[in-house]
Parts: sequence; structure tokens; C-alpha cells
Amino acid sequence: MALERKNTNNMQNWVRQIAEYRPRDEREKTEKQMILELAEKEGDRLLFRECACAHMTASSIILNPERTKTLMIWHNIYRSWSWTGGHCDGDPDFESVARREATEETGVRDLRKIGSGIASVEILPVWAHVKKGKTVGSHLHLNVSFLFEADETEKLRVAPEENSGVRWLELNRIDQYCTEPDMIPVYKRLFSRANVC
Repeated sequence: MALERKNTNNMQNWVRQIAEYRPRDEREKTEKQMILELAEKEGDRLLFRECACAHMTASSIILNPERTKTLMIWHNIYRSWSWTGGHCDGDPDFESVARREATEETGVRDLRKIGSGIASVEILPVWAHVKKGKTVGSHLHLNVSFLFEADETEKLRVAPEENSGVRWLELNRIDQYCTEPDMIPVYKRLFSRANVC
């Protein structure tokens, strides 16, 4: 549910979170800077979908304690096994958004954060598609990613509006499960960062 628009110091804290994140490669450095430049121009509008060309999202990679499997959803729009995540819809707390979306989309409640903060930032293209009977134009997701750990024994459930499957998948077979070639390097980068943490 979208939050009521507010202009508070808490809302601007989201920009500080991104500004303080330390990029680990040139791609991240460039995309972080692009997000900060957009935030300077658009302000808190980026937290809402009304900023149609680009808006903030938060996602997560969920791993088992052995770091051999990842919990993914079968995404109804992308027709691929995918990480969990969604729009901020006014919420400036990226970790909270990532946790909420992970629980809503998989049913898993005991999510333990891997590492101390944001795991990566990325700009992801979203091509035009139809959602709930309405056409959504092509746009950008300005995404903040987190790493979580969960037990494979947790009860799973689908979220029919978003996905039609939830499964633990082997990390070393992600190329076979994911049909979005642009996302495979994102997932592999985050798998690697989880091992470092």
C-alpha cells in the first residue's frame, strides 16, 4: 500500500543511504551517481510510481545457510525464475521494502540479513508490459539490493498476483532457471558477495 507523501528528514534519509554506499565496481559507481543525480532533480518523487520514467525499488537475494541454493519466485510477467522485490511506493526504508516484498512473495518470515547494509545498487530496464489489464510503459527501476539468509524448512507460498511458483534453486544452475540474460550477472554478483560476507 502506498504511503502518504511527506517531505521529512526521514524521506531524505533514503538519498543519504545511497550516497554512503561504497560501489564495488565501475558499473555500480556510474549507476550510483546516476541515481543520485536523478534524486537531486526529482527528490522524493522517485519513491513513487508517479515518476513514470524511473522510480526506486528494493530487491533481495535469499540464500540458504550453506550458500548452495537461492529462494526464487516464478515471475508472472517476466516468465522467469526471479529474485524478490518491488516498488518503494513512498517507503524510504529500502531494507524494510526488500523484507516486506520477500515475505509477501515467498511466505518466508525469518529473514536474516547477510552483511551490514546495502549489497548493491543497480539501474534495471523494465520493458513495456501489461499488468492487471493496464499497459505499463518502459521505464527504469533504480534498485537497491539486499542479501538475506533463510532456512529451507520454512513454509513457502505463492503470491498469485505476482508469481506462480516459489522454489529453492541451486546457485550453480541459475543460467538454466533464469530466462532474463541481463539479470544473470546481477544474481551471480550478489551470490559472490554473499560468500564474501
